[in-house]
Amino acid sequence: MKRLVVAGLLVGSIAVAVSLTANAAIDVDAAQSLAKRNDCFKCHAIDKAKKGPSYKKIAAKYKGKADGEDKVIKNITTGPKVKLEDGSEEDHKIIDTKDPKELKNLAQWLLSL
Repeated sequence: MKRLVVAGLLVGSIAVAVSLTANAAIDVDAAQSLAKRNDCFKCHAIDKAKKGPSYKKIAAKYKGKADGEDKVIKNITTGPKVKLEDGSEEDHKIIDTKDPKELKNLAQWLLSL
């Protein structure tokens, strides 16, 4: 009976771990689609500077920081002044979604680069 309970707990734990991993997965297509709809690729590229820094440079700045994801989301939702590659400044475009799941997915994709 004791082995059955332990086995049941083990199976339950594995199911929860798999579920959490699946929920944490980044939907790359959705993130890129949201970025395209908002003309993000007009100023940013994945691995080279354009008008703005590359996404890889942004990821390196925030990756591994406890507030990195929050800072990325704040930057794309509040329109702060940003310094461009040529040294000039302008207001960052505000993304056209309020959906927290879409914003989180986009930030996680960017930070995964």
